[in-house]
Amino acid sequence: MYRSRLGLTTFAACLPFSTLAVVHIHGRDLNAPLLDSYDYIVVGCGISGLVVTNRLSEDPSVNVLCIEAGDPDQYEPIVQAPVYVGADIGGIYDWLLSTTPQTQLDGAARPMPQGKVLGGGSILNAMCWNRGGQDDYNAWAALGNPGWDWEGMLPYFIKSETYTPVYSADIAREYSINYNPLVHGTSGPVQVSYPRYFYPQSTNLFAALNYLGVPTQFDPNDGSSAGAAFVPTDLDPINQTRSDARRTYFDPYVSRPNFHVITGQHVTRILIEGVDSNYVVDNPTPGGNEDGNGMNGVTSNEGFGFGPGGSTPALDDSTTAGLLRRQSPSTSGLRITGVEFAATASDTRRSITATREVIVAAGSLHSAQLLQLSGIGPSSLLNSFGIPIAIDLPGVGNNLQDHCLVGTFYPYNNASYPSPTQLTTNATYNAAAELEYSTYKTGPWTAGSPNALAFNPLPLISNNTAGILSGADDQDPTEFLPAGLDPTLVAGYTLQKQSLVRRLAETNVASYEIINNNAGSLTVAVMHPFSRGQCYIRSADPFEPPSIDPRWLTNPVDRQVLIEALLFNRQILATPAMAPLQAAQFVPAVDDDEDAINRIINTGIRTDKEE
Repeated sequence: MYRSRLGLTTFAACLPFSTLAVVHIHGRDLNAPLLDSYDYIVVGCGISGLVVTNRLSEDPSVNVLCIEAGDPDQYEPIVQAPVYVGADIGGIYDWLLSTTPQTQLDGAARPMPQGKVLGGGSILNAMCWNRGGQDDYNAWAALGNPGWDWEGMLPYFIKSETYTPVYSADIAREYSINYNPLVHGTSGPVQVSYPRYFYPQSTNLFAALNYLGVPTQFDPNDGSSAGAAFVPTDLDPINQTRSDARRTYFDPYVSRPNFHVITGQHVTRILIEGVDSNYVVDNPTPGGNEDGNGMNGVTSNEGFGFGPGGSTPALDDSTTAGLLRRQSPSTSGLRITGVEFAATASDTRRSITATREVIVAAGSLHSAQLLQLSGIGPSSLLNSFGIPIAIDLPGVGNNLQDHCLVGTFYPYNNASYPSPTQLTTNATYNAAAELEYSTYKTGPWTAGSPNALAFNPLPLISNNTAGILSGADDQDPTEFLPAGLDPTLVAGYTLQKQSLVRRLAETNVASYEIINNNAGSLTVAVMHPFSRGQCYIRSADPFEPPSIDPRWLTNPVDRQVLIEALLFNRQILATPAMAPLQAAQFVPAVDDDEDAINRIINTGIRTDKEE
């Protein structure tokens, strides 16, 4: 998070005019005009944006506006029913962004799902509710971020949730579901609970991992996050529907008079007084990209850890205490005054004033894009597009860290085990499951989230750990970074790499995740990547999607972790506990050598995250 006396806060996860046909404003009359100004303007009504807007508006003496580019969902089953987890990726609530061609892999671009909807990525994501490990947050603090350690974060984790233990003691014992009441909340906005159906394959996987020396976690949210775990989901325990940011931080507060939200409006720039031309509202720029969406063409959730062999049936037609404010003398003449926005590139740009702060919470990718368009970012990039420089800040758009995954395919052939694939291959079975869900809120339709997971430390699964650690430790920090980085970024990465190497050697810190879909997919995902990417604007046009280059696996350590993870999958499938499932090892094949595994990695890499 970047914060300054300019009146700008950035989190690095909208006014009726005659030119606008429809504007959605919730919490007041749909056609009510905006105020002339607001105390706070929040850009992006996703998870961070709605939380911050909600919390700020608890003070009745201030007015807060949250601006969202997407529209509100309509409470569709694809959003609310757990069975449809992943089905709305590539749909109307996705920005449809793509990466640049990944030449270090197979040269292809990949989709980067991002929520373009009130509630942001909490509408698209897999609903798994699991915190990082204590060491993750302690590492943040050790890098110079006081208050962001485990002890500092835990009270806010607790405050955010209402945790409901699993409904059956027998189920809890069978699936090793335990919880520590000292780390869970009982009165927070987000409902955290468990599905009303469990696939027995999860117990086979946990037994196999235990057999190979990987423990089962007592509580995956108590900070000791290494090992197997059946994680809870952001799921209402009564009606078994998604408990997302919209339904937890906005819908219950629509009558709050100082909590204003506008949707369908794209913020094109932060207005900064003291920068030549920055404060002038632009004219429309028709003829290019009209809505800011990408064109990734994704039509399924394959490759994101939900499949193959997934469970989604076809749809029928029915202000934080303790933060320091700092401002460089070089920016003392600058002041954030508000934001500029428009519904589409062809619409007239409008502006609105913030008297206290503008808070950027547009996700890691769009936040970087917006800052750069506003003159905050690397000066060389801004100069190349003729953007007046407000602050030369090299870190904006750099140091992109993305969890990448590789899908696998080991279909289980023992038909005596219930399988989520039956929801897509057996219409009668799916119809019965749908009826059970609609009538009783039980059954397979409650169990769409892939929540029987494992977070494995490298030393517990690989005999090659020493060699991988030695190679990582010996790297020159600049060896695998993008060329031409500012020295401050190199210095920052040097400290990060030291932390990553230390933690890769630990037996209580996960190096990768196994995402189990109970149908024969044991997807593997890097948890602490060494590779670093970039997100830059392509032009001064705010409706042109940014250039997103995650640079997956450019640091060979990440590839080595994935290879070891895929090899360990073979060991898992060879255990006595997994034998009854009769898995067929297709991707990777049981006899694939390292070259073949590398080809699978190069073609199969996807992002693990949906913001």
